[in-house]
Amino acid sequence: MFCPFCRNPDTRVVDSRVSDDGLAIRRRRQCPQCHRRFSTTETASLNVIKRNGVLEPFSRDKVVSGVKKACQGRPVTEGDLAQLAQRVEETIRATGASQIESNDIGLAVLPPLRELDEVAFLRFASVYQGFSSLDDFEAAITLLRMENSSPAPGA
Repeated sequence: MFCPFCRNPDTRVVDSRVSDDGLAIRRRRQCPQCHRRFSTTETASLNVIKRNGVLEPFSRDKVVSGVKKACQGRPVTEGDLAQLAQRVEETIRATGASQIESNDIGLAVLPPLRELDEVAFLRFASVYQGFSSLDDFEAAITLLRMENSSPAPGA
């Protein structure tokens, strides 16, 4: 790690802490040459394998923009979308994989999106679950109705 002040190639870690969301490590460092301190944030890299085979870094912003289309005209806020993207990233990182296919990200979006807004869920699911007819929509709606009418566990 280079010192950002004097460019010395050797720095020492003074303190390490896990970030509030648990996805990164914040390190306090000191340069042995100029004695100045600075902080770094370290995260494990997560790459997405696109349909055409190209790798690119995971982006919460891309998750939000993809879900935003399904939420168009629905009572969903930017904050709701940001939380959804964070939950998706946490779910993906919990697998321990350093690479994930873009389709798997779409599938990881479905559970939190369903909790957020069922209409947006159906719109999004129609793409990622490959709905090809009205029967697919009807089956999904029937399943949602059945699950919504069943009593909650422990009730």
